Amino acid sequence: MSNWKNIFKGSSIRLIDGSPLTINTSAMDEFAIDDALALSVSNQTSPPVIRLWTHDHTIVMGIPDSRLPQKDEAVTFLQQQGYQTVVRNSGGLAVVLDKGVLNVSLLLANGDKIGIHEGYEIMVAFIKDILQEETDAIKAFEVVGSYCPGDYDLSIDGKKFAGISQRRVRNGVAVQIYIAVEGSGQERASLIQEFYTKGLQGEESKFDYPDVDPNTMRSLSELLDQPITVEELKQKITTYLTAHSFEWTASTLADEELATYQKRKQQMIDRNKKALGELA
Repeated sequence: MSNWKNIFKGSSIRLIDGSPLTINTSAMDEFAIDDALALSVSNQTSPPVIRLWTHDHTIVMGIPDSRLPQKDEAVTFLQQQGYQTVVRNSGGLAVVLDKGVLNVSLLLANGDKIGIHEGYEIMVAFIKDILQEETDAIKAFEVVGSYCPGDYDLSIDGKKFAGISQRRVRNGVAVQIYIAVEGSGQERASLIQEFYTKGLQGEESKFDYPDVDPNTMRSLSELLDQPITVEELKQKITTYLTAHSFEWTASTLADEELATYQKRKQQMIDRNKKALGELA
């Protein structure tokens, strides 16, 4: 397991809590911000960044989701349920974001030295350390039946509560995790299960979409059998950093990063128009 502490020790970590924008209307903003930060870290104009954010009533899809045989019906269903739909620029498949889901991004330099698997392992180790007082039962493996399954799904007793994706921007690495902190993991999974049911309708497809079983997913609060909020988990992160003598400062975007964000946001808009057409 990678020692994430070695990457963050010896430099002043930028901690960005929430969106650094005055107006935030779409999850596309969030991914464009991560791109801008990854480029700054890559160019060594910024130290490593830990970014915490939430976005309500949003389904973030992967590129394969935009190629479902009955994509229009599936996406329309989600929108009729009151969800924004966004195709992201990192790997993975459809996930649910809401106020009970905390997203954490680790923005790291030296992508030429940090392999794909090591990037995932850094995030796994980070989350295990942050939650070490609550549990030592977190495992990382693919939870079959979950939505957006992958080798680094985080689970307790076989029930998934978090998933990790990764994006490389030049020499910068954005390792991104969603953590279902509060609410019902099964209800979120049922929504994605219905999305794929409507998107496939029994038709064959070239891509192997997940056969979602809501029973495979829970929230962290459900698995720990104790109430824990997004704000409390964010506080645990900052408390851990301080207690273990990490140097960190609250931060926002620099002017150059804001300009890069605008360019990357437009790329996201163009990508979504291409993938979803009039539904974007």
